[in-house]
Amino acid sequence: MRVPPTVLLAGLALACTGPGGADTAATAADPTAADTDEALLRAAIAGEADPAEALAAVERGGGLPVRTTSGTFLFACLCGDGDWMLAGDHDGWTGSPMERAGELWWIEVPIEDPDGSLYKFTDGTDWIADPLARRYGYDEFGEYSLVRASAAHLERWHDVTGEGAAADLRPRDLEVWVPEDGAFTHVLYAQDGNNLFDPEAPWGGWRLDESLPGGMLVVGIDNTVDRDAEYTHTTDVIDGETLGGDGAAYAALVEETIRPMMEAAYGEGDATGLMGSSLGGLISFYAAHLYEDRYAMAISLSGTMGWGSIGADNPTMLDLYAEAGHRSTALYLDSGGDGTCWDADGDGLEDDDPDATDNYCENRQFADLLADIGYTWEVDLWHWHEPGATHDEAAWAERVWRPLEIFAGL
Repeated sequence: MRVPPTVLLAGLALACTGPGGADTAATAADPTAADTDEALLRAAIAGEADPAEALAAVERGGGLPVRTTSGTFLFACLCGDGDWMLAGDHDGWTGSPMERAGELWWIEVPIEDPDGSLYKFTDGTDWIADPLARRYGYDEFGEYSLVRASAAHLERWHDVTGEGAAADLRPRDLEVWVPEDGAFTHVLYAQDGNNLFDPEAPWGGWRLDESLPGGMLVVGIDNTVDRDAEYTHTTDVIDGETLGGDGAAYAALVEETIRPMMEAAYGEGDATGLMGSSLGGLISFYAAHLYEDRYAMAISLSGTMGWGSIGADNPTMLDLYAEAGHRSTALYLDSGGDGTCWDADGDGLEDDDPDATDNYCENRQFADLLADIGYTWEVDLWHWHEPGATHDEAAWAERVWRPLEIFAGL
């Protein structure tokens, strides 16, 4: 008989994982964690557990592929129809036929040197990265999966959901940059995770790994179709439509679900920060505002700091920070573009030049406001203007090194 989902998911409590080099810190401390993953997967192979439930539980535990108690590796996927094979560095990419157990395709192989070993699934025509692999990266052929890794690499956590205030938000993936040997001092929670590392992301993405200082763990939090709502602290009216306002729930997701999950998996750093661009910059400052003692730094590139006043009369981020006064979180904000900044409509925001671009005026005004309420330039306040820079990933990729170096120095 199949194991009920509740029994499967109970394995999560035993299967916490750490940085992806050898096996994880949690596995080393609790050998039953790896045993649980193996037992779940073998139960699915034997038809005693629902394969989708088993794979989901393993993915939230030690991750795929599973190192068995005998030292081999179990690979599995719900690849669909066809004749699927596992191919990779371990077999010179020749491919080894997988076996099928109902909907589940699986194979168990010995891999003498799993560290840095790439693999994919193939039916002879299509080559796909393991959709549930913990460790992954990109090369000229697209995304690949890693058996294990000690060099700097990416790790993915799937379908993360919140509780409490964040319970109604959609699930999302996390894209985590793990430094060499999993050693880090700084942790950065970055918005729009799906644009940070993937070279196929819009405008080539941020290529964030090319700018990162050593010793920095980055947790990229994927956005969802509800980005406008989740990344804004209040509503605004855009083209006659009222949008936004779920920022408190999103900030709670980061603080109360994602951060504890990542700290359990990888450990805590000496300094923790937030970063984003456009609305992602706005929500990074809002989360730092709500949880003022929890973040050493908030970084905003081209932040939409005028949100709330574009077509409505709601508090902007400038209003929130002005009311709160000087606090401990260091702040970096920048923009490209340019403009002549003035307040034509009397709403207190100098954003009424129709030719101003890339949120230049709002950020310039915000930086000056922060200095006026007690923040000190080059100590806990930084502002950068990149004249004429556009509002896109390519522009942010070119200058993100600057705030990253500042954060690394805290």
